[in-house]
Amino acid sequence: MAQITGKAFDTKIFSRVMVYAKPYMGVLYQALLLTVFLAVLGVLRPYLIGKAVDEYVVAGDSQGLLTLTLIIVGVLFLEAFMQFYQTYYSNWLGQSVTIDIRSQIFSHITSFKLKYFDKTAIGTLVTRCISDIETIAQIFSQGLLSIMGELLKLTAVIIFMFWVSWKLTLYSLAPIPFLIIAMIVFKNAIKKAFQEVRTQVSKLNAFVQEHITGMSIVQIFNREGREKAKFIAINDEHKKAHIKSVWAYSIFFPVVEILSAISLAFLVWWGIGGVLKNEVTQGDLVMFILLIYMLFRPIRQLADRFNVLQMGMVGSERVFKVLDTQEQIQDGGTLESGIKGNIKFENVWFAYNEEEWVLKDVSFEAKEGETIAFVGATGAGKSSIVNLVNRFYEFQKGEIRIDQTPIRDYRLDYLRKEIAVVLQDVFLFSASISENITLQNSRISQEEIALAAKAVGADKFIEKLPGGYDYDVKERGGMLSVGQRQLISFIRAYVYNPKVLILDEATSSVDTESEQLIQGAIETLTENRTSIIIAHRLSTIQKADKIIVIEKGGIVEQGNHQELLAKNGHYKRLFDLQFKESELS
Repeated sequence: MAQITGKAFDTKIFSRVMVYAKPYMGVLYQALLLTVFLAVLGVLRPYLIGKAVDEYVVAGDSQGLLTLTLIIVGVLFLEAFMQFYQTYYSNWLGQSVTIDIRSQIFSHITSFKLKYFDKTAIGTLVTRCISDIETIAQIFSQGLLSIMGELLKLTAVIIFMFWVSWKLTLYSLAPIPFLIIAMIVFKNAIKKAFQEVRTQVSKLNAFVQEHITGMSIVQIFNREGREKAKFIAINDEHKKAHIKSVWAYSIFFPVVEILSAISLAFLVWWGIGGVLKNEVTQGDLVMFILLIYMLFRPIRQLADRFNVLQMGMVGSERVFKVLDTQEQIQDGGTLESGIKGNIKFENVWFAYNEEEWVLKDVSFEAKEGETIAFVGATGAGKSSIVNLVNRFYEFQKGEIRIDQTPIRDYRLDYLRKEIAVVLQDVFLFSASISENITLQNSRISQEEIALAAKAVGADKFIEKLPGGYDYDVKERGGMLSVGQRQLISFIRAYVYNPKVLILDEATSSVDTESEQLIQGAIETLTENRTSIIIAHRLSTIQKADKIIVIEKGGIVEQGNHQELLAKNGHYKRLFDLQFKESELS
């Protein structure tokens, strides 16, 4: 695993971030120009105040003082106006870059193999897509441009101070070496703290995401207390990471205040003597006091801005690590037409991890329009077969052909468009029934949805719902029963009119009444198209053209229902076992 460096400024990472800012360079240049102007205007105010003291206050010229005061107020308004636009442009730039990066990383993640999600916590990916990317926005809004602005103010102040009086400047800057040492110590301390903060935020998100998703299991097994204890422990680590950064801040800022006070004391001590000796004017002394505050304020801000920039670099590195991950199914195919539905496995071997073979030398053929069924014990490899047909996973040996063409020769998006999968655990989005059926495909009309619902026998229950097809099923379809969610998944498959249909345990989690309704839907769906059915309930597959028995990753029997019963082998034993269970029930 690549190490997250957490540098305050990493040139390579920064150059990658700036690629996303290229479309908005006009806004960036305006923000930079305003930053320069603000640095100059910041020095102008102390100068005008010092001039007011020397030329008008000491001389008792109230009219001149009033005129200069109005000029100072005008400068303040100009500075406020420019500050508004500088802040607006820098934040607008940060948000624009954020939306582009977030769109890219989401698109990138959706192209990953399912194997990637098997080994990566969803909460971690949520952190990458949301909070880590927010820190990138802060590079522009509170990091880079702010740092440049504070550095320019420092430079302008110091140059101006030397121009007015090099002696006063040297006295004022006497504590600066100690301040530089304090900043270096602070930077090193805060770097580790912020790395730990981002790590703990990721862990916290992953835990919360997983446990809210699996809340029913937590409550069913009365695990609330134990899971709360785990959460408290993770939350405590998150607090400790933040406390480390707070500890560094709580030491650094008082040090800056003390050094600022020492600088001011040196200035007053020598400056008053200078005034008495006529080496400096009263206006110069007042001006230097104001400049001291202007000098140390950017220094305090710089420490905070560098931390923001550092967090942005850490977040950027984590985001780019995901963007650099190449876990996509290789899409080198060019064919995007002509699928009829003849599927052939030729000596296929497949493993999720290296050579821990899940499928071993599997060969079979499903001819166009046929319905074939796979049966066998849990873990035998049935679902792995269907995962290979639509290339959710890649096989290691052998060949899979569709209509005599190797499956990898088809464009991936075309292949999956022609294959519909109905899973045992139906996932519905928090949206209306219509939206869950069409998946935002505008080419599917409401009339087609209604006809499909009627064809699979789901129209009656949908029309009874408040709002009918506009009924919001809520997150994961929680407002519907298991059987109703299953029927909606059938409608979804029907309206897309695939050449190949895959039903993976589509009736295993429903009651008998729902099963009869779903069985009718299956007969409608499988008509005139190649269908692959995985089922535990053998009663649902007796009409299949071919039944294939899988055991320990290999095919042990195949034939139709009557032929397999006559063989008195594995299928017969499975059938007799389920028949006895039904009698006992």
